[in-house]
Amino acid sequence: MTSPTTAPPPARQRRRTPVTRARILGAALRELGRDPDCSLGDIAESAGVARRTLYTHFAGRAALVEGLAEDAGAAIRRAIADASALGPPGADLDSDLDPDLDPDADPDADPDADPDADPASALARFVLTLWPVGDCYRTLMGLARQDLGPHQVSDLLAPARETVAGILAEGQRRGVFHTVVPPGPLSGAIEAHLLALLGTVNSGIWADDGTGAATAALIAAGVDSDTASATVHRLHATTRFTTRFRPPHRAH
Repeated sequence: MTSPTTAPPPARQRRRTPVTRARILGAALRELGRDPDCSLGDIAESAGVARRTLYTHFAGRAALVEGLAEDAGAAIRRAIADASALGPPGADLDSDLDPDLDPDADPDADPDADPDADPASALARFVLTLWPVGDCYRTLMGLARQDLGPHQVSDLLAPARETVAGILAEGQRRGVFHTVVPPGPLSGAIEAHLLALLGTVNSGIWADDGTGAATAALIAAGVDSDTASATVHRLHATTRFTTRFRPPHRAH
């Protein structure tokens, strides 16, 4: 005699599960941003679901914050890929440096060479691409340190930190960035600076579309303020920073 098998959930229910999860995560970002001590019941109410539905997806607060961290990590990885697709630093810099930013550039070089391929533009582009992700998940940073621990926050940001370190190393090699601090520690310092700026946005002290943050990152790397501002505003005006990032409460 064969044992009965459990029937799979209806197709409609299977389709709606990711949507419900996204609604809960979006509500969590909103409610935790307003009150870090809000209850799971508050989050369920904001998401328009029953508490038992929330617990179907997340066993408790720690699991909910973990879910936010997983989504943030995926969004960071997608944004890194998108920033690279827009114009990654590396070998292309050998032929496409901006002579205004590279003191060792050949004055007879092609004036039509792409100015967006220099390390300063690469760093600015990276910050501009990542900023919407950080802006969406800025509440998570404080929560993750409390609920998940500082090591998990560090792991979450590691791909971005390593990418920035690579850009800084290339820029230092070419004389675009200062060499007072090695690329790794300097990347960590810029990360902390940007997180502090996100904190001011979170507290309502400051508002930014990413241009201020990107300019600050370039200045921290050693680019003079006028060049930093001009680089960021040129990129912001000429590049559509559309990434595959979508806040969880907007998922379909």
